[in-house]
Amino acid sequence: MAQDKELTCRDCGANFVFTASEQDFYAEKGFTNEPGRCPECRAARKQQNNRGGRSGGFQQREMFDVTCSACGAQTQVPFRPSNDRPVYCRDCFQSNKNY
Repeated sequence: MAQDKELTCRDCGANFVFTASEQDFYAEKGFTNEPGRCPECRAARKQQNNRGGRSGGFQQREMFDVTCSACGAQTQVPFRPSNDRPVYCRDCFQSNKNY
């Protein structure tokens, strides 16, 4: 079982605790890196990004309309599909990603 870890924030230099439950959550989500920022700096960065306050901030991803190869539902994907591979809606992709 994981134990709490003390980490140092790369933005403000403060020490913060990466709890065992947070580590379990990260592992469950498939995240392999530990957080580099303390919760306060993460929240500030998220708020700044949501306002578009960062110069050259994130652009809206171009989405493409497709028909799911498995169930036939209309959906959108963040990449230009090619005709040589099947494209799935979120639900079909999630149910088939173990293959």
